[in-house]
Amino acid sequence: MNAIANRQALCEALLRQAREDRDIVLLASDSRGSASMAPFVKELPEQFVETGIAEQNIVGIAAGLAHSGKKPWVTSPACFLSMRAIEQVKVDVAYSATNVKLVGISGGVSYGALGMSHHSLQDIAVTRAIPGLAIILPADRHETRRMTEALTQYEGGVYVRIGRNPVADCYDAEADLDDQPFVIGKAVTMREGGDLTLIAAGETVRVALNAAKRLRAEGVGCRVLNMHTIKPLDTEAIVKAAEETGRIITLEEHSIHGGLGAAVAEVVVQHRPVPMHIIGIPDEPAITGNTSEVFEHYGISAAHVCGVALKLLGRE
Repeated sequence: MNAIANRQALCEALLRQAREDRDIVLLASDSRGSASMAPFVKELPEQFVETGIAEQNIVGIAAGLAHSGKKPWVTSPACFLSMRAIEQVKVDVAYSATNVKLVGISGGVSYGALGMSHHSLQDIAVTRAIPGLAIILPADRHETRRMTEALTQYEGGVYVRIGRNPVADCYDAEADLDDQPFVIGKAVTMREGGDLTLIAAGETVRVALNAAKRLRAEGVGCRVLNMHTIKPLDTEAIVKAAEETGRIITLEEHSIHGGLGAAVAEVVVQHRPVPMHIIGIPDEPAITGNTSEVFEHYGISAAHVCGVALKLLGRE
Protein backbone atom coordinates (compact mmCIF):
# COMPACT_ATOMS: atom_id res chain seq x y z
CA MET A 1 0.00 0.00 0.00
CA ASN A 2 1.36 3.41 -0.95
CA ALA A 3 2.28 5.40 2.17
CA ILE A 4 2.87 8.74 0.47
CA ALA A 5 -0.05 11.18 0.47
CA ASN A 6 -0.56 13.48 -2.49
CA ARG A 7 0.20 16.49 -0.29
CA GLN A 8 3.64 15.02 0.47
CA ALA A 9 4.26 14.36 -3.22
CA LEU A 10 3.27 17.97 -3.94
CA CYS A 11 5.79 19.26 -1.41
CA GLU A 12 8.61 17.13 -2.83
CA ALA A 13 7.93 18.22 -6.40
CA LEU A 14 7.42 21.89 -5.55
CA LEU A 15 10.60 21.96 -3.50
CA ARG A 16 12.59 20.59 -6.43
CA GLN A 17 11.18 23.28 -8.69
CA ALA A 18 11.65 26.06 -6.14
CA ARG A 19 15.34 25.26 -5.69
CA GLU A 20 15.83 26.13 -9.35
CA ASP A 21 13.32 28.97 -9.56
CA ARG A 22 13.60 31.45 -6.72
CA ASP A 23 10.45 33.25 -7.86
CA ILE A 24 8.33 30.34 -6.61
CA VAL A 25 6.84 31.34 -3.27
CA LEU A 26 4.83 29.13 -0.92
CA LEU A 27 2.07 30.60 1.25
CA ALA A 28 0.25 28.84 4.10
CA SER A 29 -2.63 29.80 6.37
CA ASP A 30 -1.34 28.16 9.54
CA SER A 31 -1.39 24.98 7.46
CA ARG A 32 2.23 24.08 6.69
CA GLY A 33 1.85 20.92 8.77
CA SER A 34 -1.51 19.95 7.30
CA ALA A 35 -0.10 20.50 3.82
CA SER A 36 3.08 18.51 4.60
CA MET A 37 5.10 21.57 3.60
CA ALA A 38 7.49 21.60 6.56
CA PRO A 39 10.47 20.40 4.43
CA PHE A 40 9.93 23.31 2.03
CA VAL A 41 9.78 25.84 4.87
CA LYS A 42 12.88 24.41 6.53
CA GLU A 43 15.00 24.50 3.38
CA LEU A 44 13.68 27.66 1.71
CA PRO A 45 12.33 29.90 4.48
CA GLU A 46 12.96 33.02 2.38
CA GLN A 47 10.46 31.68 -0.18
CA PHE A 48 7.72 31.11 2.37
CA VAL A 49 4.95 33.37 3.71
CA GLU A 50 2.84 32.47 6.74
CA THR A 51 -0.42 34.42 6.98
CA GLY A 52 -2.07 32.64 9.87
CA ILE A 53 -5.72 31.67 9.72
CA ALA A 54 -6.67 34.32 7.16
CA GLU A 55 -7.84 32.70 3.95
CA GLN A 56 -9.11 35.90 2.33
CA ASN A 57 -5.83 37.65 3.05
CA ILE A 58 -3.67 34.80 1.76
CA VAL A 59 -5.33 34.91 -1.66
CA GLY A 60 -4.94 38.68 -1.88
CA ILE A 61 -1.30 38.51 -0.83
CA ALA A 62 -0.63 35.79 -3.39
CA ALA A 63 -2.21 37.92 -6.11
CA GLY A 64 -0.01 40.84 -5.13
CA LEU A 65 3.08 38.67 -5.26
CA ALA A 66 2.06 37.44 -8.71
CA HIS A 67 1.67 41.03 -9.92
CA SER A 68 5.23 41.62 -8.65
CA GLY A 69 6.60 38.81 -10.80
CA LYS A 70 6.59 36.03 -8.22
CA LYS A 71 4.99 32.60 -8.75
CA PRO A 72 2.91 32.00 -5.62
CA TRP A 73 1.46 28.69 -4.47
CA VAL A 74 -1.20 28.88 -1.76
CA THR A 75 -1.83 25.87 0.49
CA SER A 76 -4.92 26.03 2.68
CA PRO A 77 -7.74 23.67 3.70
CA ALA A 78 -10.05 23.27 0.71
CA CYS A 79 -13.17 23.80 2.80
CA PHE A 80 -12.05 27.32 3.74
CA LEU A 81 -10.07 28.30 0.65
CA SER A 82 -13.00 27.55 -1.64
CA MET A 83 -15.69 29.12 0.53
CA ARG A 84 -14.41 31.81 2.85
CA ALA A 85 -12.03 33.27 0.25
CA ILE A 86 -14.14 32.74 -2.85
CA GLU A 87 -14.57 36.46 -3.59
CA GLN A 88 -10.81 36.95 -3.57
CA VAL A 89 -10.39 33.89 -5.78
CA LYS A 90 -12.94 35.30 -8.22
CA VAL A 91 -11.65 38.88 -8.28
CA ASP A 92 -7.98 38.85 -7.28
CA VAL A 93 -7.00 35.66 -9.10
CA ALA A 94 -9.43 34.92 -11.93
CA TYR A 95 -10.76 38.33 -12.94
CA SER A 96 -7.34 39.95 -12.47
CA ALA A 97 -5.66 37.14 -14.45
CA THR A 98 -2.94 36.55 -11.88
CA ASN A 99 -0.54 33.61 -11.92
CA VAL A 100 -1.64 32.04 -8.61
CA LYS A 101 -1.82 28.33 -7.85
CA LEU A 102 -4.45 27.63 -5.17
CA VAL A 103 -4.09 24.24 -3.51
CA GLY A 104 -7.05 23.12 -1.44
CA ILE A 105 -5.64 20.54 0.92
CA SER A 106 -7.63 17.86 2.77
CA GLY A 107 -10.36 18.14 0.15
CA GLY A 108 -13.62 16.26 -0.14
CA VAL A 109 -14.29 14.27 3.03
CA SER A 110 -10.67 14.07 4.20
CA TYR A 111 -11.72 15.80 7.44
CA GLY A 112 -14.50 13.22 7.65
CA ALA A 113 -15.03 13.16 11.41
CA LEU A 114 -15.32 16.96 11.60
CA GLY A 115 -18.51 17.07 9.59
CA MET A 116 -20.03 19.51 7.12
CA SER A 117 -18.08 22.57 8.29
CA HIS A 118 -14.84 20.86 7.23
CA HIS A 119 -16.04 18.87 4.23
CA SER A 120 -15.39 20.48 0.84
CA LEU A 121 -18.09 18.96 -1.32
CA GLN A 122 -19.15 22.13 -3.14
CA ASP A 123 -15.74 23.49 -4.12
CA ILE A 124 -15.74 22.19 -7.70
CA ALA A 125 -19.23 23.54 -8.34
CA VAL A 126 -18.26 26.99 -7.06
CA THR A 127 -14.87 27.30 -8.73
CA ARG A 128 -16.06 25.76 -11.99
CA ALA A 129 -18.38 28.72 -12.51
CA ILE A 130 -15.55 31.25 -12.25
CA PRO A 131 -14.13 32.27 -15.66
CA GLY A 132 -10.38 31.99 -16.12
CA LEU A 133 -9.72 29.43 -13.41
CA ALA A 134 -8.47 25.91 -14.18
CA ILE A 135 -9.52 23.07 -11.84
CA ILE A 136 -7.39 19.96 -11.30
CA LEU A 137 -7.72 16.87 -9.07
CA PRO A 138 -4.68 14.54 -9.30
CA ALA A 139 -5.33 10.84 -8.80
CA ASP A 140 -2.22 9.66 -6.96
CA ARG A 141 1.29 10.62 -5.87
CA HIS A 142 2.79 10.03 -9.32
CA GLU A 143 0.25 12.23 -11.04
CA THR A 144 0.57 14.86 -8.31
CA ARG A 145 4.29 15.16 -8.98
CA ARG A 146 3.81 15.46 -12.73
CA MET A 147 0.97 17.94 -12.24
CA THR A 148 3.17 20.11 -10.04
CA GLU A 149 5.92 20.13 -12.65
CA ALA A 150 3.39 21.09 -15.33
CA LEU A 151 1.82 23.85 -13.25
CA THR A 152 5.14 25.54 -12.53
CA GLN A 153 5.29 26.14 -16.28
CA TYR A 154 1.62 27.13 -16.61
CA GLU A 155 0.71 30.80 -16.58
CA GLY A 156 -2.65 31.49 -14.97
CA GLY A 157 -4.93 30.83 -12.04
CA VAL A 158 -5.52 27.23 -10.96
CA TYR A 159 -7.50 25.56 -8.19
CA VAL A 160 -6.04 22.18 -7.20
CA ARG A 161 -7.79 19.86 -4.78
CA ILE A 162 -5.90 17.08 -3.01
CA GLY A 163 -6.82 14.73 -0.19
CA ARG A 164 -5.24 14.21 3.21
CA ASN A 165 -4.37 10.52 3.35
CA PRO A 166 -2.30 8.22 1.13
CA VAL A 167 -4.24 6.64 -1.73
CA ALA A 168 -3.43 3.47 -3.61
CA ASP A 169 -1.42 4.11 -6.76
CA CYS A 170 -3.35 4.42 -9.99
CA TYR A 171 -0.15 4.33 -12.06
CA ASP A 172 2.21 1.41 -11.56
CA ALA A 173 5.19 3.74 -11.43
CA GLU A 174 6.17 7.24 -12.40
CA ALA A 175 7.65 5.78 -15.57
CA ASP A 176 4.13 4.92 -16.71
CA LEU A 177 3.47 8.63 -17.09
CA ASP A 178 6.23 8.92 -19.69
CA ASP A 179 3.83 7.33 -22.16
CA GLN A 180 0.91 9.44 -20.89
CA PRO A 181 2.37 12.82 -19.87
CA PHE A 182 0.32 15.16 -17.73
CA VAL A 183 -1.42 17.63 -20.01
CA ILE A 184 -3.77 20.20 -18.52
CA GLY A 185 -7.21 19.76 -20.04
CA LYS A 186 -6.60 16.25 -21.45
CA ALA A 187 -8.11 13.16 -19.85
CA VAL A 188 -6.03 10.01 -19.44
CA THR A 189 -7.44 6.70 -20.66
CA MET A 190 -6.51 4.34 -17.84
CA ARG A 191 -8.33 1.28 -19.25
CA GLU A 192 -9.87 0.55 -22.64
CA GLY A 193 -13.31 -0.96 -23.08
CA GLY A 194 -16.29 -0.83 -25.40
CA ASP A 195 -19.33 -1.56 -23.21
CA LEU A 196 -19.41 1.53 -21.00
CA THR A 197 -17.16 4.29 -19.63
CA LEU A 198 -16.31 5.22 -16.05
CA ILE A 199 -15.17 8.82 -15.64
CA ALA A 200 -13.53 9.80 -12.36
CA ALA A 201 -11.25 12.42 -10.84
CA GLY A 202 -8.98 12.57 -7.81
CA GLU A 203 -9.29 9.75 -5.30
CA THR A 204 -12.25 8.18 -7.10
CA VAL A 205 -10.00 7.14 -10.00
CA ARG A 206 -8.74 4.25 -7.90
CA VAL A 207 -12.35 3.22 -7.22
CA ALA A 208 -13.09 3.31 -10.96
CA LEU A 209 -10.08 1.11 -11.72
CA ASN A 210 -11.15 -1.41 -9.10
CA ALA A 211 -14.67 -1.42 -10.51
CA ALA A 212 -13.37 -1.97 -14.05
CA LYS A 213 -11.43 -4.99 -12.86
CA ARG A 214 -14.56 -6.48 -11.31
CA LEU A 215 -16.60 -5.78 -14.42
CA ARG A 216 -14.00 -7.48 -16.58
CA ALA A 217 -14.60 -10.63 -14.54
CA GLU A 218 -18.28 -10.24 -15.47
CA GLY A 219 -17.38 -10.04 -19.13
CA VAL A 220 -17.87 -6.29 -19.35
CA GLY A 221 -15.32 -4.15 -21.19
CA CYS A 222 -15.09 -0.93 -19.21
CA ARG A 223 -13.23 2.19 -20.34
CA VAL A 224 -11.80 4.31 -17.50
CA LEU A 225 -11.12 7.99 -18.02
CA ASN A 226 -9.08 9.88 -15.45
CA MET A 227 -10.57 13.36 -15.84
CA HIS A 228 -7.90 15.04 -13.73
CA THR A 229 -8.73 18.43 -15.22
CA ILE A 230 -12.35 19.35 -14.69
CA LYS A 231 -11.81 22.76 -16.25
CA PRO A 232 -10.90 23.05 -19.08
CA LEU A 233 -12.83 19.83 -19.63
CA ASP A 234 -11.76 17.28 -22.23
CA THR A 235 -14.96 17.45 -24.27
CA GLU A 236 -13.45 15.38 -27.07
CA ALA A 237 -12.74 12.42 -24.79
CA ILE A 238 -16.27 12.52 -23.35
CA VAL A 239 -17.97 12.64 -26.74
CA LYS A 240 -15.74 9.84 -28.01
CA ALA A 241 -16.62 7.73 -24.98
CA ALA A 242 -20.32 8.35 -25.48
CA GLU A 243 -20.12 7.41 -29.16
CA GLU A 244 -17.95 4.32 -28.69
CA THR A 245 -19.30 2.85 -25.44
CA GLY A 246 -22.88 4.18 -25.30
CA ARG A 247 -23.07 4.46 -21.50
CA ILE A 248 -21.29 6.66 -18.94
CA ILE A 249 -20.95 6.55 -15.16
CA THR A 250 -19.20 9.34 -13.27
CA LEU A 251 -17.68 9.05 -9.80
CA GLU A 252 -16.78 11.99 -7.60
CA GLU A 253 -15.95 12.95 -4.03
CA HIS A 254 -18.29 15.92 -4.33
CA SER A 255 -21.94 16.84 -4.33
CA ILE A 256 -23.81 15.38 -7.28
CA HIS A 257 -24.78 18.97 -8.07
CA GLY A 258 -22.33 21.04 -10.09
CA GLY A 259 -19.27 18.81 -10.01
CA LEU A 260 -17.67 16.32 -12.40
CA GLY A 261 -20.92 14.51 -13.14
CA ALA A 262 -22.70 17.74 -13.97
CA ALA A 263 -19.83 18.87 -16.20
CA VAL A 264 -19.85 15.58 -18.10
CA ALA A 265 -23.65 15.61 -18.38
CA GLU A 266 -23.54 19.10 -19.92
CA VAL A 267 -21.32 17.75 -22.67
CA VAL A 268 -23.26 14.53 -23.17
CA VAL A 269 -26.69 16.15 -23.42
CA GLN A 270 -25.49 18.73 -25.94
CA HIS A 271 -23.31 16.53 -28.14
CA ARG A 272 -24.12 12.82 -27.79
CA PRO A 273 -26.96 11.90 -25.41
CA VAL A 274 -26.51 8.43 -23.90
CA PRO A 275 -27.66 6.72 -20.67
CA MET A 276 -25.66 8.17 -17.80
CA HIS A 277 -25.46 7.85 -14.01
CA ILE A 278 -23.78 10.23 -11.52
CA ILE A 279 -22.31 8.72 -8.34
CA GLY A 280 -21.37 11.17 -5.60
CA ILE A 281 -22.66 12.78 -2.41
CA PRO A 282 -26.42 13.45 -2.43
CA ASP A 283 -28.02 16.75 -1.46
CA GLU A 284 -27.53 16.39 2.27
CA PRO A 285 -24.86 17.04 4.92
CA ALA A 286 -22.49 14.11 4.46
CA ILE A 287 -22.17 11.63 7.31
CA THR A 288 -19.11 11.76 9.53
CA GLY A 289 -16.46 9.06 9.36
CA ASN A 290 -13.19 8.32 7.62
CA THR A 291 -12.96 8.48 3.83
CA SER A 292 -13.55 4.75 3.35
CA GLU A 293 -16.65 4.81 5.55
CA VAL A 294 -18.13 7.83 3.79
CA PHE A 295 -17.37 6.38 0.35
CA GLU A 296 -18.98 3.06 1.27
CA HIS A 297 -22.08 4.75 2.71
CA TYR A 298 -22.72 6.71 -0.48
CA GLY A 299 -21.87 3.97 -2.93
CA ILE A 300 -18.53 5.34 -4.05
CA SER A 301 -17.23 1.79 -4.11
CA ALA A 302 -16.28 -0.79 -6.70
CA ALA A 303 -19.17 -3.05 -5.70
CA HIS A 304 -21.79 -0.33 -6.05
CA VAL A 305 -20.33 0.92 -9.34
CA CYS A 306 -20.51 -2.63 -10.72
CA GLY A 307 -24.17 -2.83 -9.74
CA VAL A 308 -24.95 0.45 -11.47
CA ALA A 309 -23.00 -0.62 -14.56
CA LEU A 310 -24.80 -3.96 -14.86
CA LYS A 311 -28.15 -2.18 -14.48
CA LEU A 312 -27.24 0.24 -17.31
CA LEU A 313 -26.32 -2.77 -19.42
CA GLY A 314 -29.61 -4.49 -18.63
CA ARG A 315 -27.83 -7.28 -16.78
CA GLU A 316 -29.11 -6.82 -13.22
